[in-house]
Amino acid sequence: MLHRGQSWLAEKLTKHASRDVVYQRDDVSVELSATIGKSEYEQDDGDGVITRAQVRDFLINTKDLLQSAIGTWPRRGDRILETDGDSTFVYELMSIGNEPPWRYSDPFRVKLRIHTKLVDKIT
Repeated sequence: MLHRGQSWLAEKLTKHASRDVVYQRDDVSVELSATIGKSEYEQDDGDGVITRAQVRDFLINTKDLLQSAIGTWPRRGDRILETDGDSTFVYELMSIGNEPPWRYSDPFRVKLRIHTKLVDKIT
């Protein structure tokens, strides 16, 4: 029952709080719906200096990515293009600290939380 509820909630989030983005890997591009989020993290440089940072996250339905032409899990180096008005922002998947560039956003693995950094802006 909880899994059905999580799936219903994910569907509503996608329908009412997402935007279309382009997910790219090498020469393959697919259009997917993504909800925008953020993750904050701290990183110690080894000398006691702690850097705090924030990354832009894209929450994408797991099945949408896996059933697309991409067909596999997110990888570092993949890109997400987000258009806002006349500008397209290019984000590259990145790891946070020693973690992978993505994690599940919920206990039932319905949505992926993909961590990115802005690498380019096309106007």
